[in-house]
Amino acid sequence: LQGKPRPKIVWMKDGQTLDSKDVGIRNSNTDTILFIRKAELHHSGAYEVTLQIENMTDKVAITMQIIDKPGPPQNIKLVDVWGFNAALEWTPPQDDGNAQILGYTVQKADKKTMEWYTVFDHYRRTNCIVSDLIMGNEYFFRIFSENLCGLSETAATTKKPAYIQKTGTTYKPPSYKEHDFSEPPKFTHPLANRSVIAGYNTTLSCAVRGIPKPKIFWYKNKMDLSGDAKYRMFSKQGVLTLEIRKPTPFDGGCYTCKAVNECGEAEIECRLDVRGKQ
Repeated sequence: LQGKPRPKIVWMKDGQTLDSKDVGIRNSNTDTILFIRKAELHHSGAYEVTLQIENMTDKVAITMQIIDKPGPPQNIKLVDVWGFNAALEWTPPQDDGNAQILGYTVQKADKKTMEWYTVFDHYRRTNCIVSDLIMGNEYFFRIFSENLCGLSETAATTKKPAYIQKTGTTYKPPSYKEHDFSEPPKFTHPLANRSVIAGYNTTLSCAVRGIPKPKIFWYKNKMDLSGDAKYRMFSKQGVLTLEIRKPTPFDGGCYTCKAVNECGEAEIECRLDVRGKQ
């Protein structure tokens, strides 16, 4: 900072004057420092520092997000057991640690040994089917939640074990409605309008999800591009990319990505402008 005479310095958080017991502030003629010795989640927020000399002021704003490991998932349920499989359901954690939940780690343990083995990690859904279980054994399951800070300190664990029936025993499965995991295609990340220079390879990208895996079609001004050697189409873990080799101004127009499965279809479009070389 600079100013003559020495400016008056005021720190605010979310519109309120800061409590000097909670944070430390150190001012000099050339700078002002705010320090927090033990950051906690409640220190997150919008901070603002104001300099004032008589009726002249200047301000700068800082947004700070303190994050921590999340809490464990909630309401874990052993929904059903059949054959070599067990179906689980749960709900997201109550405390997300002030950061987005990136996924879950699902583990199983044989009741005899209670040694835990990971079945899924970075798993995005809140239900799953654990397969390849051994007949005659009983299994417990536990689930950790995960955000940018890592896995939750504790896990949600099933209270009762899942017993895998041996062949030859009389077993009448309970009547249940099989859970339908299918869903129509849905774009989770849009196509962005782009303006590029002619002669340089360019790409258009978006993201889609759907079960079963959707078939993908690309169009330019409603014309199918699948047979055109000028275009290459990629699909990796739901991220769709269209590469346009050395575009010319003629390649500008409205590009459409269409995803289709047996549950439905969805499409998204963007505008591509190709400028001639300077």
